Amino acid sequence: MRTSFLALMATLFLAAGCAEPAKTSTPVVTTTTPATGSPVTASGKARIALLLPLSGGAAPIGQSMQQAAEMALFDIGAKELALSAYDSGDTTETAVEAYRKARAGGAALVLGPLFGTSATALAPLVAQGGMNVVSFSNDESAAQRGVWVMGIAAPPQVRRVVDHAIDAGVKRFATFAPQTPYGEQMARTLESHVAVRGGTVVAAELYDPNSADLMPSARRLASETQAKAGGAGGKLAILVPVAPPRVSTVLASLTAAGIEKDQVQFIGTGVWDVQGIGSDTMLRGAWYAAPDPERRADFERRFTTTYGRPPHRLATLAYDGVALAGHLARLKPGGDFSAEAITNPNGWSGVDGIFRFLPDGRSERALAVIEIQAARNAVVSPAPGTFTARPVN
Repeated sequence: MRTSFLALMATLFLAAGCAEPAKTSTPVVTTTTPATGSPVTASGKARIALLLPLSGGAAPIGQSMQQAAEMALFDIGAKELALSAYDSGDTTETAVEAYRKARAGGAALVLGPLFGTSATALAPLVAQGGMNVVSFSNDESAAQRGVWVMGIAAPPQVRRVVDHAIDAGVKRFATFAPQTPYGEQMARTLESHVAVRGGTVVAAELYDPNSADLMPSARRLASETQAKAGGAGGKLAILVPVAPPRVSTVLASLTAAGIEKDQVQFIGTGVWDVQGIGSDTMLRGAWYAAPDPERRADFERRFTTTYGRPPHRLATLAYDGVALAGHLARLKPGGDFSAEAITNPNGWSGVDGIFRFLPDGRSERALAVIEIQAARNAVVSPAPGTFTARPVN
């Protein structure tokens, strides 16, 4: 089964040698520290550091991302880049050490690390005059000027699907989520954005994620939504930010508590972006926000052809990061990797759609709304092709 990109990013919320592509005329990623401290090589190429977990439990992810970075070098013809990979491991200590090595090597920009805790640990070094960081994390708590998070954060997923629901005529909302940092953040995001859009949150129930019996929580949600119906017409949208297979148990509990599927619109986050999700009949017709899957299909085919296996779902982050670095390198001789260049309000285009970085370190992405169906999910609201003039709050 193809592992979900957004499910993995929600989990992250909280290897060395690889095959070379068939082409050999363009430099590939190396794992050696540059001999000079200059941000530009003798041939005029901008030094870019790639911080990835090439050892430890996440090494398979790191290897796939490194290979995707190689692919990007070939695809964009990035003759302006000299890309070097450093092992950030799976601890903050190894990430800091990798950053120090990249800084000593003269890197002009750092792409990575993957984990939010590691990105947070680099912030003091960046503030001391180190290179800007475009991390692959989606943890917005790690975001700050100089340390941007490139992963698809969870709050924008909720805002996007809420927007679609309201545009479809839904005015009443509820949340049924685990009492975890992730679940609590999703509940807060729903409440604040629904208020901005003029809707009403009629109930929010956070259940014990370790409990085998969800019925008491499900009954409380059902009772509260019924008590506050007040004769209001239209469907009630219930946010259920729960990944498979647990989501099946959650929905079964809601049904047993008296919540009928044909009277509600289930909405969720990218943790539902997994192959075969439509096999759960309770989820058919539900909506969630994620990158348009058609945009990444070509990347996945070409990666598989080159390396003989499908890419890890997070590999697109490394590919888009290198493409971003290529754009920045062409802005002027030696490249422009300043905060002002990185936060270009027009944004950048990538495998997962358009994205842009905000001055406070967060990122904004154009997401599609996808409806779960039995055989193949369908995009019911395409991802926007351009950004609005004003960034999200």
